[in-house]
Amino acid sequence: MIRIADLNNKWAKYAKPGGWNDPDMLQVGNGGMRESEYRVHFSLWAIMKAPLLIGCDLSRVSNATLRILGNDEVIAVNQDRLGVQARKVQVSEDSLIEVWSGPLSEGRWVVALVNRSPISAKVTARWKAIGLNPVQPMYARDLWKKATMDKVISGELSIRVPSHDVRLFLIWPATETSSS
Repeated sequence: MIRIADLNNKWAKYAKPGGWNDPDMLQVGNGGMRESEYRVHFSLWAIMKAPLLIGCDLSRVSNATLRILGNDEVIAVNQDRLGVQARKVQVSEDSLIEVWSGPLSEGRWVVALVNRSPISAKVTARWKAIGLNPVQPMYARDLWKKATMDKVISGELSIRVPSHDVRLFLIWPATETSSS
């Protein structure tokens, strides 16, 4: 799954409304991956604006799988009207820690902090790498926890991410009122 996401990243500049890159149907719920890896899979397909074609038997999946497939906030990122595919904007030297990001409508951005390593790691998304003004204060909402951070952040978003997991955020300028 992750290899397919890597390949799809190379074609990001060609994706647009009416012409989406299709990395194939979702494998969430089919076995062979941990819950955290299903979350990574669904997050990457959503931010790549891939068609979210469910490839599992919904009558046999766990409640955890249903929560992943039914996360309305993650699906909203996939369906955002701006239609710009997110891309890798930062990669660690060992290629195990990644930051993916892309613009959304209404001045918002999606940021995925991906940990491909076998151990927990601190992952930092820098505004400059994303293409934002480094001093711009931003609000951030964790789309898997469905919670907005209590404080405004500036310059970077730094979070510990468990092994083979993702933290997915919606960010928007703090000069705006609210955007969740």
